[in-house]
Amino acid sequence: MGSKSDVATDKKNKEQTGSGLPVAEAVPPHGEALRECTDAQLHDLSCPGLYINRETSWLEFNARVLNEGLDARHPLLEQLKFLCIFRSNLDEFFMIRVANVQRQYENHVPSTGPDKTPPGRQLAEIRRQVLAQLSLAQEHWSKSLVPHLRERGVRLVRYCDLSRKQQKFLDQYFADEVFPALTPQAIDPSHPLPVISALSLNFLIQLEDRHGVTRYARLKIPNNFPRLVFSPRSKEAKSYTSLGFCSNTRDNDIILLETLVQQHLPMLFPGMKIINSALFRITRNADVEIEEDEADDLLEAVRDLVDQRRFGDVVRLEVAHAMPADMRRFLVDILELKPFQVYRVKGPMAFSSLMALYGLDRPGLKDDPMYPVLPKPFADDNGEAIFDTLRAQDVLLFHPYQSFGAVQEFIRRASEDPGVIAIKQTLYRVGQDSPIVQALIEARRRGKQVTAVVELKARFDEASNIGWAEEMEKAGVHVVYGLPGMKIHAKLCLVVRREAQGVRRYVHIGSGNYNPSTAKIYTDMGLMTSHPGICAEVSELFNVMTGYAEKDDYAHLLVAPRGMRQAIVNGIRNEVERQKNHGDGLIVLKCNQLVDKVCIQELYQAAQAGVRVRLQVRGVCCLRPGIAGLSDNIEVTSIVGRFLEHVRLYYFHNGGDATLYMGSADLMPRNLDRRIEVLAPILDPQLRDRVSREILMPHMDDARLYRLQADGSYVRPDAPRGEQGGIQYHMLEMFGCLGE
Repeated sequence: MGSKSDVATDKKNKEQTGSGLPVAEAVPPHGEALRECTDAQLHDLSCPGLYINRETSWLEFNARVLNEGLDARHPLLEQLKFLCIFRSNLDEFFMIRVANVQRQYENHVPSTGPDKTPPGRQLAEIRRQVLAQLSLAQEHWSKSLVPHLRERGVRLVRYCDLSRKQQKFLDQYFADEVFPALTPQAIDPSHPLPVISALSLNFLIQLEDRHGVTRYARLKIPNNFPRLVFSPRSKEAKSYTSLGFCSNTRDNDIILLETLVQQHLPMLFPGMKIINSALFRITRNADVEIEEDEADDLLEAVRDLVDQRRFGDVVRLEVAHAMPADMRRFLVDILELKPFQVYRVKGPMAFSSLMALYGLDRPGLKDDPMYPVLPKPFADDNGEAIFDTLRAQDVLLFHPYQSFGAVQEFIRRASEDPGVIAIKQTLYRVGQDSPIVQALIEARRRGKQVTAVVELKARFDEASNIGWAEEMEKAGVHVVYGLPGMKIHAKLCLVVRREAQGVRRYVHIGSGNYNPSTAKIYTDMGLMTSHPGICAEVSELFNVMTGYAEKDDYAHLLVAPRGMRQAIVNGIRNEVERQKNHGDGLIVLKCNQLVDKVCIQELYQAAQAGVRVRLQVRGVCCLRPGIAGLSDNIEVTSIVGRFLEHVRLYYFHNGGDATLYMGSADLMPRNLDRRIEVLAPILDPQLRDRVSREILMPHMDDARLYRLQADGSYVRPDAPRGEQGGIQYHMLEMFGCLGE
């Protein structure tokens, strides 16, 4: 059973496959490249067919997200949430990955991936899968979600469905508040097409002037108005003051802002006849790189990068499905696009913004609430409790089941503790509201030495990170922007404390960002320890990041780009030796992406030697499991559920004396070669055993996992797969997060 995204509707695909891609780029069936491998290529692992294409693997991941949205066993607003995530993922995929493939195609660059798939073929396959997925998503939205939500009192309606009184309210709201904010823009030789913001909603309006001449105009839908307009049904409602987002839908109808604007377009074009109007949206290339070697000021260079994205090449044009062909041609010509870049969209455009509906106060339409557990030392009013605990033992936190508030409390207590003399912190994506940054500022205000290593180049978080960096600098925090040519992705906090026995260091090493918002929906792990060796190495790594220190050898930590790759390879090869000598080789890896060719080849060779290899890869996986004589000892699974699986765990059995690492790194060239990453060992035997026995292995054994096949498709059993049957629900129960 393949994922539903593979079920293409021929009629709908033929409608849009006049793509402009060469006929020679027709897409082969799943797994055809594998069948073309010669025995010699299989032996030396050089056959491109041994590697799944990165882009199509990502599309399979997004198909798994879509499948959750199609699953009627999820509550209605949970289905909507998955559909919104699916569409948001697609937006970023086009901005980054598709933009890169299109650039290769236009510049006649051969494929750079180990699968050697030509860029034109990749674009054709991307288009085929995206069209099929969008068709499924839209059908579920219009035929299932909208009517079922209406039955439960969440009524999304057209303007014509409203009562006359409701229409009068909306007319007044438009005239008083929306109309003054709108700016129609003519498009002609004297009014060239203005710069269109990426992912903004726009109307293309076809007009006829008093002389019968056809003209075009563009109208941007303002993004500082609520897209969901709530119109009261109550007879007592006297004005439109209650319009806008409202948590009570039972006495309101909901209309989209663009529907209201379209209804009132004549107000914007007096004296003109409106022939037609339709929505469109463009996606721009956001894969812009900084020439760091040429930048005198990294902060200013990053500011410039954010501005450059406004003018990136157009990668995709989405148009309303009903837009007439002549209007589509007008946009294609004026934007200088190719047909394969155009996608006709049924239903709401910019679908991910409908996530606002998830904010409705309708608990019966969502999963049961969960209550993260705050471990005792972090809930204790005694300011010494955290440090007392960490002196006695390591603490491992598993979010979101255990509250991220524990990490915030650790840093807050450190900022206020009179014994703490220094705090050092890496920051990658911290979000708009950051208690951790505020704690660092408070620590500096109290006279502590505070260093923040801020990664300005965290994609799409650059502006936020610049703002936090400047705020911390104003407070006297020593802010460092990282190393040229390298991102700092490691998640580290170091606290230096003067105690009766002398100066002691405490560290937190995480797999996820120091971001309280994402910590509620991502599964991540954090290790807190006062282990002298680990703390000393974290301290030395901070010196590498902030100064000119150089260090290649770490006894405890795995640090990229220095030694992590080789350490992982050594761990794999050690299991090969164990298998040869004792027959008990076992490797269990849990990560977000598996792309690195060297690591894939090492895993293939381990499997050939008889080592059992169990991989759980949430997203892209370029390794093919189940190839007879090569990877039939490898299983690859994936979890898509209520929470985004984000934790990375690397387990090497070592004959029962296991080595287990956790941290921030995936098995990708960028993580291993072009970023500072840290994987930390879980040294406490009891803690290591508990993590492997109660967390890692159960994640591998869940019967409802998606399983990767040799042809690149994923299957999942037909057993019930709602939250109550999955591993995440089991974790909620195990940690006691479900309340009474």
